[in-house]
Amino acid sequence: MRKSLQRKLMAGACVMAMTFLAACSQTTTENSQPKMKLAQDDSKVYVGFSLDTLQEDRWYKDKEAFEKKVLELGGEVKTLAANGVDSVQIKQAELLIAEGVDVLVVVPHNAEVSAEIVDKAHKANVKVVSYDRLIKNADVDYYISYDNKKVGQLQAQEILKKQKKGNFAYIGGAETDNNAVLFREGAMEVLQPYIDKGDIKLVYDKYTDEWQPEIAETNMKQALKENNNNIQAVIAANDGTAGGVIHALQAIGKTIPVSGQDAEITGLKRILAGSQTMTVYKPIQVIAEDAAAIAMKAGKNEKIDTTATVNNGKIDVPSILLDPVAVTKSNIDETVIKDKFITEDELK
Repeated sequence: MRKSLQRKLMAGACVMAMTFLAACSQTTTENSQPKMKLAQDDSKVYVGFSLDTLQEDRWYKDKEAFEKKVLELGGEVKTLAANGVDSVQIKQAELLIAEGVDVLVVVPHNAEVSAEIVDKAHKANVKVVSYDRLIKNADVDYYISYDNKKVGQLQAQEILKKQKKGNFAYIGGAETDNNAVLFREGAMEVLQPYIDKGDIKLVYDKYTDEWQPEIAETNMKQALKENNNNIQAVIAANDGTAGGVIHALQAIGKTIPVSGQDAEITGLKRILAGSQTMTVYKPIQVIAEDAAAIAMKAGKNEKIDTTATVNNGKIDVPSILLDPVAVTKSNIDETVIKDKFITEDELK
């Protein structure tokens, strides 16, 4: 807990500092002064990594793996995190652009608002890679993520293995995050035939502002209240929202199937304890390293082979979609532990 608090305090200080610097760099842009490539070696590809947040442990792993791979591939990289503040993320992107990055890799906080980052980058001839979350209504150059509809499908499929009838609740992520919308779409594709047959009744269906576990808990309490505690299963969009749901259930002494996502330590511990049914593992090493390779090629204007296109409301974005993995109590050893994503000691 202390380590997590220290990280948040350090990240918060970084946000304040970068906000000030970004304001200064914006003046430079508006005055049309020549931009300098502020890299140690300006002959190398300079990659900017704009993160929504570092307030969740998951993103430290992305940052570490991404930066390491860029360096291995001969590039230089600078990462800034906005801690969930749209205006800060935009200013930080402006700073990276003003510093002369060749390519900008963005994990957007808000899928719509972040379109402004793409516009600013393209005006400076900087390509943009949308990382894990899709930036909407913008000319994004490339998108890399996991198949997010499949994430939702896996969540629903694993819950159905435990409960095929009754009242279900859906506790989603932030509606401003395009991934959350896709998770729900995937889950509903699996649940709909059961709903049509009358086996399942979706009695509560709500997104969770900012992915906050506390809000998910409040929503779940409301769902229980509206249905006299008569709910048999919950599709929760990630491990954070699952934690909120489970707190609400524990308050009334109820244990039912609950899904999750991200393979967080807390979620995996709940799976081992039996209060959470599953999580979805999206190997961070794979997406981070692939994103770094895309960024380096984009920075060199080299051809990038993609596997799909995803429409973001404006264009069909050239995309690479990776396969997520369902994790249950029976396969933790063969998945997250085998990949050294989590150690056995961390789960004790």
